[in-house]
Amino acid sequence: MSTQEKIKEVVRDKYSSIARNSNSLFGPGCSCCSSPEQKYNLMQDSYVNIDGHYHEADLGLGCGLPTEYALLKAGHTVLDLGSGAGNDVFVARSIVGSDGRVIGLDFSKDMVKKAKKNVQKLGYKNVEFIQGDIESIPLDEGSIDVVISNCVLNLVPDKVKVFSEIHRVLRHEGHFSISDIVIEGDLPENIRRSAELYVGCVAGAIKKEEYMQYIANQGFKEVSIQKEKPIDLPDELLLEHLSQDVIDAYRQSGVRVVSITVFGKK
Repeated sequence: MSTQEKIKEVVRDKYSSIARNSNSLFGPGCSCCSSPEQKYNLMQDSYVNIDGHYHEADLGLGCGLPTEYALLKAGHTVLDLGSGAGNDVFVARSIVGSDGRVIGLDFSKDMVKKAKKNVQKLGYKNVEFIQGDIESIPLDEGSIDVVISNCVLNLVPDKVKVFSEIHRVLRHEGHFSISDIVIEGDLPENIRRSAELYVGCVAGAIKKEEYMQYIANQGFKEVSIQKEKPIDLPDELLLEHLSQDVIDAYRQSGVRVVSITVFGKK
């Protein structure tokens, strides 16, 4: 098994476990950089009072609100990459309406199963959840108006392939709105080697300028960062994976973990 395949297997196992063990009656199951006990909830923006928000689909896994900048309209066909239990899918559906269509794609069988249960409860006929790899999207070329994603691409080994696939499935003049985690500066190698932090959205993130260049290289237009916020990783969290010396070096390096929401047009 290659390194990329091992990484994907770790991520799949982690998020499958979240899907199986989460219970929205007691709050989100696990945030992108949190523990199951919710000691840390570092990234997710509030979905309170957002139309379409369905609490049973909100597992606290996001780092932004991609639908906020997605310019969604009634009748749009929307694809959510890494859709989890369907949180952003249901928000998007509230905007595109009954004449639109929203597809959620996730590579965890357990997440797709959970999402399908949620859509059955809601009774939507124009929402679909499918299992698949976002590095090889199982949809036709030029079939999507808008692609959204929330704190997922940072977990994917081949980000170039993902942006290539986004470009392929978008229709002419289609666009994307993606919330993700990037790094400003050089992340210490010790952190990059931590599989647990990889799943927690830190070591899988790449430099912001590299991330933006990947997008530009695919030929997207009007690319812009719509929202940006720094993510403060507390020592208590880092000490679960790293020594104090490594943490001190990280603090002194000036490196920042940042959540960004990026817009781009085909």
